[in-house]
Amino acid sequence: MPLKIRKALTDDIEQLTKLINSAYRDQLSRSWTTEKSFVQGNRITIQQLERDLEQENFQLLIGESEQGLMVGCIGLTFNEDTVEIATFAIDPKVQNSGYGREMLGFVENYVSNYHPDASQFIMYVLDVRVELISYYERRGYYRTDRIEAYPIEAEVGQPLVPIQLIEMKKQFYDKKHHDLPT
Repeated sequence: MPLKIRKALTDDIEQLTKLINSAYRDQLSRSWTTEKSFVQGNRITIQQLERDLEQENFQLLIGESEQGLMVGCIGLTFNEDTVEIATFAIDPKVQNSGYGREMLGFVENYVSNYHPDASQFIMYVLDVRVELISYYERRGYYRTDRIEAYPIEAEVGQPLVPIQLIEMKKQFYDKKHHDLPT
């Protein structure tokens, strides 16, 4: 089941847009990450994804199955010592197959090894997504006291119910400040 993980290319944008919108807005039998009951409309447009990929401090990584099929993606925004995880999507047809866990583990190792200034991850999760919050808590993320309004102005869908974003963080080993014994 190991994924091939690579950086997104311009040629991937249309397929990525479909994947992200499907993961966040479709409700299939295997899907447990959908926001369909809470938010309507597209999660992302081709133009938004193009803008994201043009940002110097943003990387979007793609996970491909052994058959070469795009099964997931995860976005990273680098800000000083913090890396924000967003645009994390797994194709609903293959959810519950371990791909999300694999991609998250890859990203945590990748950042730790190749971005030495980073010392923590941050993400924002809808407060009504208790199962998703629990998923991240089992992987070492914790809720902070920070809560933000749903970003309607970002054009990532319209809420159907009152929702907010909960900030979650995860610290990781900072190689700059801790030397291992020799």
